[in-house]
Amino acid sequence: MYAPERHRAIVERVATGGRASVVDLAEALDVTPETIRRDLSILERQGMVRRVHGGAIPVRRPGFQPTVDSRSAVHVEEKNRIAETALDEIPQAGAIIVDSGTTTGRLLALLPADRQLTVVTNSVQHAIALANRENITCMLLGGRVRGRTLACVDSWAINSLRGITADVAIVGTDGVSVERGLTTPDLIEAEIKTAMLKAARRTVVLADHTKFGTDHFAAFAALDDIDVIISDSGLDADVAAEIEGAGPMVVLA
Repeated sequence: MYAPERHRAIVERVATGGRASVVDLAEALDVTPETIRRDLSILERQGMVRRVHGGAIPVRRPGFQPTVDSRSAVHVEEKNRIAETALDEIPQAGAIIVDSGTTTGRLLALLPADRQLTVVTNSVQHAIALANRENITCMLLGGRVRGRTLACVDSWAINSLRGITADVAIVGTDGVSVERGLTTPDLIEAEIKTAMLKAARRTVVLADHTKFGTDHFAAFAALDDIDVIISDSGLDADVAAEIEGAGPMVVLA
């Protein structure tokens, strides 16, 4: 395979999977890891991929976020395992804050019927799903609804969070790194995630393995602000140890 063909294959694999490791690319394209590393350096200079620890991720514009529908179709098995594991963080009774997102939505769908909970959320989809659940009082934060994520944002939502204290806040993230902590492409969504974390006694982040080793435009929390990060078994052990060394307990589903 000539280098241009290999480069096209790398870009396609990175774009399709959301992330590709050096090892996997080397095996798939039958070349050495050193060749892949050189290819990734070339592709990064061309603006085709972005290099991260152990591999590469797609290049995204600052402020870009996939739609809810597109995110719900990727890494389904990993997100289901993360959601099942996150059930251990939900109290039998009390108040929880739940961020918008596909993994948090899976968690809410798994809530046992015997839980006596007040669920505060900024997600229109989450609120609809919980509206008729017995034993659950759902509080939807107001504000402008972002069409891309179907999340309520801006000052109305943030002001509502300032007067409450929940047992636990469960949020998603687009990026996790030791250098920049937790990040997301949109400044407004970063602000509401920060407010959610401040309004809870305990903080939990749900993030599949593709979110690690990368960062986005807006930071919303440092790692030592978080009690637990729940990811999946695809997360590299060294990366998990590095993250855990910076503060939160890392649980792999």
